[in-house]
Amino acid sequence: MINQAIVIFGGSGDLTKRKLMPALYNLFNKGVINANSKIIATGRTKMSTQDYRLFFGDMDDQFLTIVEYLVLDPHNERDYIILKSRLESTGCSNYLYYLATPPSLYNVIPQNLKKVELNIEPNEIKECAAQRRIVIEKPFGYDLKSAEKMNRDLKTVFSEDQIYRIDHYLGKETVQNILALRFANSIFEPIWNRHHIDRVEITAVENMGIEDRGGFYDGVGALRDMVQNHLVQLMALVAMEPPVKFAQKEFRDEVVKVYNSLKPLSAQEIDSRVIRGQYIESMINRSKVLGYRDEKGVKKDSETETFVAIKLNISNWRWEGVPFYIRTGKRMPTKVTEIVIHFKKSPHKLFSSLASVPEQNVLIIRIQPNEGIVLKFDAKVPGKGFNVSQVPMEFTYDKLAQNGIEDAYSKLIQDAIVADSTLFTRSDAVEASWNFFDPIIAHWNSGKAPLYGYPAGSWGPLSADSIIEGDISFTNPCKNLTNTNIYCEL
Repeated sequence: MINQAIVIFGGSGDLTKRKLMPALYNLFNKGVINANSKIIATGRTKMSTQDYRLFFGDMDDQFLTIVEYLVLDPHNERDYIILKSRLESTGCSNYLYYLATPPSLYNVIPQNLKKVELNIEPNEIKECAAQRRIVIEKPFGYDLKSAEKMNRDLKTVFSEDQIYRIDHYLGKETVQNILALRFANSIFEPIWNRHHIDRVEITAVENMGIEDRGGFYDGVGALRDMVQNHLVQLMALVAMEPPVKFAQKEFRDEVVKVYNSLKPLSAQEIDSRVIRGQYIESMINRSKVLGYRDEKGVKKDSETETFVAIKLNISNWRWEGVPFYIRTGKRMPTKVTEIVIHFKKSPHKLFSSLASVPEQNVLIIRIQPNEGIVLKFDAKVPGKGFNVSQVPMEFTYDKLAQNGIEDAYSKLIQDAIVADSTLFTRSDAVEASWNFFDPIIAHWNSGKAPLYGYPAGSWGPLSADSIIEGDISFTNPCKNLTNTNIYCEL
């Protein structure tokens, strides 16, 4: 493997300490990064390399010897000359730049890299091909206009195939398993359409509040933080057509097609199909829990949503008429991310005259925690007569993962190292997603849309169930999700 130089901008930040460095350590132990590679963490904080390594005292010394720290001001052009000299001293290497920084630096850092030609990919460097790539964390813009500007600015420095917009959700093994479930099993694909599926629910909730992130979160909200990126990505995996082959372009083309097929919402439809909420003070387990507006760093009159439920429709041959319900929120009863596929009821109600009536078949794809899949189907209860009850057939992902499930960041950083952009977001996907969600944000900003309060620890505003067709409600997962068995009465 060619020696790899990885530069982390924001090297002294929380993301680097909690996620990136452990992921790189994992890749080093796997041999993806070798002992001749170099990790250069940069930051404004003044410290030596030795002091920086002390932050990661639980990691092997052999790994830490390839880690260096460089004091660098992202705005100071002269610091990039020092960075270039440091990189050139590493020998023949690919350069991977990771922006673990605030979005305000997403244009500053690339432009300064360009000024010292650290963006250029030489055809030969001492007989080795050299590659330059840049990894960018979400948010990919604040709205459509800012996303378009961000993409334009980046493309003045790097080409699209050098830009890796990372969404850690796509690095999760269980998310990727959605593709295997659909396209590696002939039993599912024939029924994966409007003829057999009644509705799809995608839920990603957590029982925590905003903790100490009030200053950040109050300018973002649940829609920008979760829905516009993570959850529409999950929706795309459920809804996409089979790619001609599992390759970078083909896979990402199908994702963009789903985004472009989202049926736009009028102002009237936004009010009836999109519910936003904000958690209010409540008692949980006899302890008082603050409301959102009382959290540190949050404005007392904040209109920022901590809960969103939305009904989407995809206008294409496969999904016309099938509603997709997306829900996310903070201060919920539990922490869980899952997809629930509700199949249509049997056309002939053979057992409807009996005491027990068969329910719809349901496929549950649990992404976190206790990752796995459950198929619920009806079976006869032992004994006299034909009483029917729903039973689960379940699979937990740990049965395949003998050494544990690989961290999402490890997976995606490895993909970036080997130039596999399949699971990274392309610029046209970013803009297509914002194109759909921009009108919702604009309508909210007009002050005409209601903001519902919901008690901390509840399942959100009662009005959220109003967006679901028929006399049914959202599927609320179990509160206790700590055991390995993912099935429980829903």
